[in-house]
Amino acid sequence: MVTTTAARKKAEAKVQYDAFLAACPSRQLLDRVSGKWVILVLSALGSGPDCTGDPRPMRYSELGRVLAGVSPKMLSQTLKSLERDGLLQRTATATVPVTVTYELTDLGISLHQTLRMLKVWAERHSDEVAAHQAQFDAASQPAR
Repeated sequence: MVTTTAARKKAEAKVQYDAFLAACPSRQLLDRVSGKWVILVLSALGSGPDCTGDPRPMRYSELGRVLAGVSPKMLSQTLKSLERDGLLQRTATATVPVTVTYELTDLGISLHQTLRMLKVWAERHSDEVAAHQAQFDAASQPAR
């Protein structure tokens, strides 16, 4: 009888990941990283406050200014979630007051590259999508 090691079982299961299945871990990860604030936080950290530079650390207050409309609670939850997933690193420096910065890990940078393209696409095509929505809505109106 051949025994299978835990590592081999894990490797075999990984090949079978299918995000179309509800219980698949990759689908659960997609749910976590596809949120609006996750995409915007990763974009800001990965490209600096003007979204044109290189990845660099940012302070909580700087992120709050860059991400217009994010509540302090939502920003805190998003940062904690991204830290838990290994996508960013939180660094506290002993100053008065304590300085806390956030920066992308290598894993976060790899995701940033994909999500930044989604952000750029949305910025480039928002008007076109809005026009299609208006056209669809006008065609869907019942005749009077």
